[in-house]
Amino acid sequence: MLRVEPRSGEQLRALLPQIAQLRIEIFRDWPYLYEGTLAYEERYLGKFINSLGHVAICCFDGDDLVGASTAVPLTTQDDLIEPFRHAGEDWSDVFYFGESVLRRAYRGRGLGHAFFDGREAHAKALGYGKTAFCAVIRPLDHPLRPPAYRALDGFWIQRDYRPLKDIVAHLSWNDIGEAAETAKPMQFWGRGFA
Repeated sequence: MLRVEPRSGEQLRALLPQIAQLRIEIFRDWPYLYEGTLAYEERYLGKFINSLGHVAICCFDGDDLVGASTAVPLTTQDDLIEPFRHAGEDWSDVFYFGESVLRRAYRGRGLGHAFFDGREAHAKALGYGKTAFCAVIRPLDHPLRPPAYRALDGFWIQRDYRPLKDIVAHLSWNDIGEAAETAKPMQFWGRGFA
């Protein structure tokens, strides 16, 4: 039996090891190609859980966590503010949606919408007027791109999100097989922007 619930604070802290494992598992696939480590996850999720206003929308199958989707005020994410500053866009009213990770067997059941609904409701309850997330930009001719890959752009557009002009972050992680982290361009998408 699937259930979707928002979690924060200590209720969420207990789930962080499972969220870390989901991130490592899911983001290994295209387009992220993430060679995850528990040390990286501990730093990343530690910053998230210590940010005021955080939430994770969690999907459970019985007692098993099978998906999660995080969100925090953008003001708590120093490494993501600069692209907004550079573009002359106010970031103080932006609620940032982090990752959405869901095991493959649970996809196609409307849980992506549940993740967005939960994060949008949380942002609204805290008084935020804008929501945004970013997605990695990979070349169309990348050798690891699966031939049948279907981008999520259509889903995001259906949810009334659009690419934010000139707002691109650069985040670093190890790609599969890389010895060191490299910076990847991350296109911001937003809703509620003029």
